[in-house]
Amino acid sequence: MVEKKFFKAAEDMKEVAPDYGACFATDLITVDGHPVGFMYREDPDNEIDSGWRFLAGFESEEYMDDDANMGIYDVNTIANYDPAIIDLLDSAVGTAFERAADSDSFVKVTYAFDEA
Repeated sequence: MVEKKFFKAAEDMKEVAPDYGACFATDLITVDGHPVGFMYREDPDNEIDSGWRFLAGFESEEYMDDDANMGIYDVNTIANYDPAIIDLLDSAVGTAFERAADSDSFVKVTYAFDEA
């Protein structure tokens, strides 16, 4: 297994969005340093999962099929990478947001959730 070199050091993390639980995020955010481009909230997988999923927004299907390209993180970690997500973290399960072009703001979008 290849050790990941994260874009931000653990010691640089601040408590900006504590107590939200865990989330999934792709390496394009945590390793390559791209901002969150797409975020959605689905039913949590377990009691520590927030249901949030964070993507840069341009991951290919092949990229997403490789579990090595993503990880499970505390939501606070992803909020440190991209503070623009913080105001949306209380959104309900079933919501999705896309970053507005050349902006730090997000717009609500319709997303077809997998029921598999």
